[in-house]
Amino acid sequence: MKNNNSKEEQQVQKQEFLFDGINYKILLIGIAVIALGFILMSGGGSDNPNVFNEDVFSFRRIRLAPTTVLIGFGITIYSIFKKSK
Repeated sequence: MKNNNSKEEQQVQKQEFLFDGINYKILLIGIAVIALGFILMSGGGSDNPNVFNEDVFSFRRIRLAPTTVLIGFGITIYSIFKKSK
């Protein structure tokens, strides 16, 4: 009888993760999309400080990159709120 109780105690003490595996996969996808958005924002500087580079105001840096970051945050929030089956 003592062996059965110890086995049951071991099963009860088994640690469970907060989310399912699919939640973690979606979370990693969201983090990757956020990182992609920040990579799209980078660059555009000028080598000469006396010369202004118009590349700072390109479509990629003003519209596409912030939208990508916001989509990544949305994916990450979705992965947190997704219910387990």
